Amino acid sequence: MKKGKKIYEGKAKIIYATTDKNLAIQYFKDDATAFNNQKKTTIEGKGVLNNRISEYILSNLSQIGIKNHLVKRLNMREQVIKLVEIIPIEFIIRNVATGSITKRLGIEDGTVLKEPLIEYCLKDDALGDPLISEEHINAFEWANKKEIEKIKKIILRINDFMIGMFRGINIKLIDFKLEFGRLKVNGKNEIILADEISPDTCRLWDSMTDKKLDKDRFRKDLGDLIPAYTEVAKRLGILHEQSNISAVNVTKLSSIKKRK
Repeated sequence: MKKGKKIYEGKAKIIYATTDKNLAIQYFKDDATAFNNQKKTTIEGKGVLNNRISEYILSNLSQIGIKNHLVKRLNMREQVIKLVEIIPIEFIIRNVATGSITKRLGIEDGTVLKEPLIEYCLKDDALGDPLISEEHINAFEWANKKEIEKIKKIILRINDFMIGMFRGINIKLIDFKLEFGRLKVNGKNEIILADEISPDTCRLWDSMTDKKLDKDRFRKDLGDLIPAYTEVAKRLGILHEQSNISAVNVTKLSSIKKRK
């Protein structure tokens, strides 16, 4: 499949057109950002790990009937995806209170919620992805009531599945972000899951120690982001310790050769 012109570039990914108008190529960058792009750097190998982890999770979600944009992984950094009309809302699912919600509401960090909490943010970097309500969504027609109800049902299924999947590898799913898009099927819009699911978009804590295994390591200057992401991949069975060279090491070796 031939890669065409760049359609869109976000903080962590680039979307390219292909010869098929219904498909695109998604490239995972090594850029790391936080606090609405106020803090940013490049962390070598992050894109490789996110590509593999997201492919694994989306493939497993497909097997339980959650339709999403993933077609296949092309290589270490790229996936073929279905081209959808992205709904301009970030859906935040919280199982444990941490991060911004604790500051907004004065909730003790680490408070386990009685049931999953879904929050909505307008997907707009220039505005800082502000928190919005369902009334805002309806008033400004970012999505209709039927779409939102369907999305909420899908979200709860995804949350149940992912909690169980991560619990099985001794990781707590604290919270995560999802995006959805509209796909034309026989002339009608179908809502499907889009974007990535990775340690960039999830908060993941070790079940025994509460060690952060996600992008909070960058946000909070905890260091060792690549080892944390690699640990998640290993526990999921994507990378194996007995491998001579991991995907990240391949990236590093290639970079060293170029510098030489």
